[in-house]
This record gives sequence, C-alpha cells and structure tokens, in this order.
Amino acid sequence: MAAISWFKDVEAAAPIEVFALTAAFNEDTHEKKVNLGVGAYRTEESKPWVLPVVSKVELQLANDKTLNHEYCPVAGIPTLRSAAAKLLLGDNNAAIKESRVDAVQAVGGTGAVRIGMDFLHSRLGYDTIYVSKPTWGNHKGIAKSLLYKNIEEYRYWNNEKKSLDFENLLEDLRNAPEKSVILLQAEGHTPTGTDPTHDQWKKIAAVIKEKRLFPFFDCAYQGFSSGDLDKDAWSVRYFVEQGFELLAAQSFSKNFGLYNERVGQLLFVVQKSEYLPKVRSQFEIIVRETWSNPPAHGGRIVSTVLNSPELYKEWKETVKTMADRILLMRQLLFEKLKAQGTPGTWDHIVQQTGMFSYTGLSATQSEHLINNYHIYLLRDGRINMCGVTTKNVDYVAAAIHDAVTNVKA
Repeated sequence: MAAISWFKDVEAAAPIEVFALTAAFNEDTHEKKVNLGVGAYRTEESKPWVLPVVSKVELQLANDKTLNHEYCPVAGIPTLRSAAAKLLLGDNNAAIKESRVDAVQAVGGTGAVRIGMDFLHSRLGYDTIYVSKPTWGNHKGIAKSLLYKNIEEYRYWNNEKKSLDFENLLEDLRNAPEKSVILLQAEGHTPTGTDPTHDQWKKIAAVIKEKRLFPFFDCAYQGFSSGDLDKDAWSVRYFVEQGFELLAAQSFSKNFGLYNERVGQLLFVVQKSEYLPKVRSQFEIIVRETWSNPPAHGGRIVSTVLNSPELYKEWKETVKTMADRILLMRQLLFEKLKAQGTPGTWDHIVQQTGMFSYTGLSATQSEHLINNYHIYLLRDGRINMCGVTTKNVDYVAAAIHDAVTNVKA
C-alpha cells in the first residue's frame, strides 16, 4: 500500500509577478525586448551596475586579514547601525545626541519591515495596520503572515488626476482607530512615485499625533528620489523633530546596488533613553527567532563607506548620478509622448520621483505592451524608469501611444 503524502493537498501559490516578469523577459528572444518591471537600477546599456565604490571596498575587505566569518552580533554590526542612523536622521539630530535612537541590522528592507511589524504586533499588541492604496506588494503579505487582525488601506492615489489623493488620505487617517500602525513610505513611493509635499507631510503628522496613531516609515530609496540624501530623509526627520516615537525600515539595496547582499536596518526612536535597552532586547529576541544574526559582507561594505569621509563623498556622487539618469529618462519619455500626441495628460511622468512611475496604463494596456511589443511591466502600469534608455525610449513611447490609442482601458 502506497504511503499517503502529507503534501498532496498543498495548492500552488500564485507566481510573484515581478520575478515572473523577469523570468519571462530573460527567456524572450525578441531583439527589441525591454524590461520595465525589475525593481533594480539599470545603466544606459540596460545592465546592472556594481558601484565603483562598492568594488573598491570589496577589494579592501578581501585583503583585510583581520576579518573572519564569525557570527555578527544579533543586533548587527555596531558601526553600521550608528552610521546608518545618522544617514537617515542627520549628524546633528537631537534624538541621537540624547541617546533616544537605536537600530538593529536586518536582512534587507523587507526584513526590517518584518521585524518592525512583528514587534508592534507581538510586543505592543497593535492589531490594526494601515498601508497606502496602492502600496508595495509585500506590505500586506507581511502583515497577514504576522496575523494582524485588521489590515486596512488609506487612499493615496487619484487615478483620474494622476496625483496624490491627499484629502481622502487625511480623511482615512482621521477615521483610523487609536493605536493603529500607519505605514508610510518616506520617499519614492512604490508604486506611484508620488510623494507628499513638505506641507502635506506636516498635515499628515498633525493627524497622526492628534489621533494617537503609530508612524512606521519604509525608507527604501533614500537618495533615489532627488539625488539628495538629506532631502529624501526630510519626512522622517520632521516626525522626529516633532517628538514622535517611531520605527523606520532602511534599505541599502537600491542606493548601494547591493540587491543580493540583503543589507537593511530597523531604526527606532523612543521618548526617553532609558527605554532603549528594553526595546533593543525585544528586537534581539525577534531577530534571534527569525534569522538569528545578520549577514556580514554587505553590512561591512555599507559600514565602511558610511564611516569614511572620502568613500562617503564618492558614494554620494554616485547616488546622484543614478538619480539624475532616472530624472533624464522621465523627461525624455514625457517629451516623446507629448510630441506624438499620445491621448491624456503625461505630466505625472515628470512630476513623480524615484525609480518607478505609475503610468496610468490599465491591466489590458499593460498586457498589450507585453504581448505585442515585448515590453515587460507590471499589470498595474508601474514601470521602472531605469529600464528606459536613450536607445529604446522611442520604441517604448510608440508602444504606449498604441496601447492608449487602440486598447480599451
């Protein structure tokens, strides 16, 4: 008699869209294929870019005979944690000077979001979390896996106007129950590429304070939105200046190009310094039970750069180079669409910031681009602006024109 498998009733999960797109793109042999789906920087030649400063540090680390492969501390590399905190909050931040800030290294920004949500749910007992509508695909999934009872959305994107749905955003926050977690994207909002203005951030902060909600920032693109690391951190710094306690998930995948090294950090700001050891101890338990301790290589790279004035200066210039190319591709695509008279308004292409643009293309129009032009993008119309180059922008613009003109939204 054949043994009965414990696994026979397991259902296949739906493919992860962005990775399925990349796989399809890689298998495609069409000479004009374009990948606008991948969430990673690409050069003008549509290639991944190992930052020169990263290569330099890797060589330095490889020749450092004092390094070994012992476990990192559970909370991560101390020099990384302190330097990354200053990167986000600023060298002269009062909360840092008052010893009210600490952090734990995480397995990428995703890991930081995960342990932050875990702490808020398991240690503070928060059961309700709000994410923007739309948001990064993983936010809801992580909250669901942690068994949050209420996973809600606050309105964010006005598809008709192709802009921030600000008044409805505020209305939804005002209606959120006390002690709800509000997940905010600090810069380069995914997938819309649309961020609040400074004045709008101030109004958001006022509502969160008035309603006694908990702010949790996801900071995945510092430097990528404007090319200015300080400018992109403005929202988090403002909240800290206003006396908020908060969490902030930092990622170094994009701004260091360290996608597969999984370098992240979960930063926390508390009201009194005496709370820090207790909070950190709880995060250390969560980390111990999740990945035990973080990987060293990527963390050492980031720590070395952030703690060296010379390397830091070189890195800042590189970040600006990447951001400037993205801004240039936005302008080029906008001008091509405008020149060919593509129906609709396309101002949002240049008004949005960061790596992604929320084009406004429908699912059927996006599929038209994939099936007929071999241009790969997410079904919600999100494109990675790094995938646009001076060599393919005419092709991409013509394909979008065809989709908008001939395919019903």
